[in-house]
Amino acid sequence: MPDFKLFKEEGRALRLDDQAEAKLLLVAEQPLKDIIVLMRDTGMRNARELYRMRVENIDWNAGLIFNPNSKTKKGRRFIPMSDRVMNILLVRCADRQQGWVFPSRQKAKHITSGMVNKQWVRARKKAGLPENLVLYCARHDFGTYVLQKTGNIAAVMNSMGHSDVKTAMTYQHPELNVVRDAINSRHTLRHTTETVN
Repeated sequence: MPDFKLFKEEGRALRLDDQAEAKLLLVAEQPLKDIIVLMRDTGMRNARELYRMRVENIDWNAGLIFNPNSKTKKGRRFIPMSDRVMNILLVRCADRQQGWVFPSRQKAKHITSGMVNKQWVRARKKAGLPENLVLYCARHDFGTYVLQKTGNIAAVMNSMGHSDVKTAMTYQHPELNVVRDAINSRHTLRHTTETVN
């Protein structure tokens, strides 16, 4: 049997960022519109967590969503709601006290990936976005953004339901602007010191 090396997996490089979201929201149908925002603002997994979300697992007063559906123990977690998420869920749930947040047309069932994926492909094409941008990139964007803003890997792991630091580290990217600012600050500091002397 021949010996060969597999390439190391690089992780998801694409993010469903603000620009992609804006383009998609102009052309997307419901429930995809709400799903895009919820995935970007909560970091929830789409099929296993978001599509199975139930009204009774939303704590409106605390601004939290409890996720009981996960493949891991860490995945069972409380997820903070942004203002955008709160507003979408208030409209979507209305006066209901229980049931699926994203009900299917089939009685007593939630939406499925098949339906949402069809909407996703149509919206992505209309928005002129690349084919390798998948809906799950919204979760990647959440992890990357939260880690950039907080620097808190534990918070990212807890909010996304990761138990392995290596998984959460895929959201850590060398940001060129941060590097540029660091180098510029060094030269600015040196220039200030030279001027004072």
